[in-house]
Amino acid sequence: MTESTSSEAAWYCVKTQTKRESIAAAHLRGLEGVEVFCPMLRYRKATRRGKVWWVEALFPAYVLARFRLETEERAVMYCQGVRGLVRFGDRVPAVPDDFVEVLRQEVAKQGGDEVLTVGPKIVEGEEVELAHGPLGGVRATVVEVLPARERVKVLLEFLGREQVIEVDLFSLLLPRKPLP
Repeated sequence: MTESTSSEAAWYCVKTQTKRESIAAAHLRGLEGVEVFCPMLRYRKATRRGKVWWVEALFPAYVLARFRLETEERAVMYCQGVRGLVRFGDRVPAVPDDFVEVLRQEVAKQGGDEVLTVGPKIVEGEEVELAHGPLGGVRATVVEVLPARERVKVLLEFLGREQVIEVDLFSLLLPRKPLP
């Protein structure tokens, strides 16, 4: 039914219920012989209530678990919040150990416990567009980034003159950069 080339523990991709990755990870951690890695993404988002921190799974509806497929599969499959294992036909592929290790190192760089914090990356001289307000749609050039206040000074042409104005970091649209 499943791939069983060795009795060694390996990393597998576990499907979870939608928006229940943390619940599934917590219950899987309670199983003996199962190691879980559930990386989360933390970012700020502008809402009607203001700027709010959001925390979501890096891989929505999936967690990574290390266990012995032959002996622990049933316990993992029937754990709360789990929908199953990722399968290709009757084969359950293992996730490479080096992939999980690199991901863990990236998370450890930020000192977080499975949480990666991301934010908009804006540099001086970059072309941006104002997203809303009376100047919505106007293109400008970043002059200075004020990270502590989450503000940006931009240079724009308004009424025939160049003006430097200070705007909210989250009110800017960043240009789509071509992939290398």
